[in-house]
Amino acid sequence: MSLDPAQLNEKGKESFQNAEFDEAAEFFRQAAEEYALAKDEASAAEAKNNMSVALLQADKPQEALNAALDTDKFFEGIKDVKRQAMALGNQAAALEALNRYDEAVSAYERSAELFAQINEGDLRAMVLKSSAAIKLKTGKLAESAFKMMGSLESKKSPSFVERIMKFFLRFIK
Repeated sequence: MSLDPAQLNEKGKESFQNAEFDEAAEFFRQAAEEYALAKDEASAAEAKNNMSVALLQADKPQEALNAALDTDKFFEGIKDVKRQAMALGNQAAALEALNRYDEAVSAYERSAELFAQINEGDLRAMVLKSSAAIKLKTGKLAESAFKMMGSLESKKSPSFVERIMKFFLRFIK
């Protein structure tokens, strides 16, 4: 019995939830191919992004990057800003895992800009934190502090610890 793309996508999600990341990536790959054959390009691009996340969890960053490449451009073309930003975030995470830090920071920052445009503060905060972590890891402490401050400013409901961090980070400015 062959599965339709939506069923393949669901199987991928189930496998991902069960931490079977290689299997999940394969289901998402098959779903992407089937969606493309059905001329459902948006669902194909979404499946590629899901595949990218699964491959990154399977410690296959180059494959994860390859899966997500150009999906941001597709979503930009159909004016789906949220999925464009998420695709850039997926690419950034793969670039970070490949130790391509400057490219990763650039992708995270572009993602953050897009999330800001659509008032997705928590998602913006998440990618800014990732960018700040790279800056910290690469010895750019002041830049890291500014990124972290921007991240905390983006959160709608910062936790107690985040409010304390925000208080101390203002002294670095």
